[in-house]
Amino acid sequence: MSRLLIFVFGAGSYLVFLATFLYAIGFIGNFGVPKSMDSTPAGDWTTALLIDVGLLSLFAIQHSVMARPAFKRMLTRIVPQAAERSNYVLASSLALLLLFWQWRPLGGVIWSVESTMGQAMLYAGFAAGWLLVLVTTFVINHFDLFGLLQVWRNLLGRPQGQLKFVTPVLYRMVRHPLYVGWFMVFWFTPTMTVTHLLFAVATTAYILVAIQFEERDLMRAHPEYIEYRKQVPMLMPRLPKDIEIIPSLELGDVQRRPL
Repeated sequence: MSRLLIFVFGAGSYLVFLATFLYAIGFIGNFGVPKSMDSTPAGDWTTALLIDVGLLSLFAIQHSVMARPAFKRMLTRIVPQAAERSNYVLASSLALLLLFWQWRPLGGVIWSVESTMGQAMLYAGFAAGWLLVLVTTFVINHFDLFGLLQVWRNLLGRPQGQLKFVTPVLYRMVRHPLYVGWFMVFWFTPTMTVTHLLFAVATTAYILVAIQFEERDLMRAHPEYIEYRKQVPMLMPRLPKDIEIIPSLELGDVQRRPL
């Protein structure tokens, strides 16, 4: 595969991700898209539930399996290493787009906040969650995270290199600010429907399980991460503090789960 073709593939994968990210805001927030999470229910409730669980499971399997080092090693025997991250980004985006397309609303209301102030606070939390997700990607290195830096370096014939370990303010407060942002997105809503609750519970459970696999891989690949893990909480933010980490630790995959 030519360098130019790899770059075009990587850029195209990023554009698909960007469209998916923007659609997800409307899908979860129930605005601005033709079909959202809480659109009008249609069809049999049990069938709809099974379809939704299947879609969520498919995304979880794709997202976790493709993130594992063993799968990455296997994939790079087939595709150029520079395109490995772009393949992951594209596959994740397509899995989400399939979920948006085939999602079956279940209806039913668990709670509904009627207070204008309460609604405003929850919508603000929802928006803050998306902002935290976006800011975190740039704190990590947005273009490396979504594969653009790799295909650009490959186009120029430059070595890939790896990101060095750094602890910007977010990562001195909590080990996984990206996931904290996702939790805010999933749970901050003035109207919690049965559909939304299913989505929030399933995605939260997936993240909590995925963190264990992710951190296990990190501790195996980078023993220095063990010390970082001891000093910084996993999901409950605290005031930022200085931490002592051996500077040779590299974060090539420490926070590389964007979706």
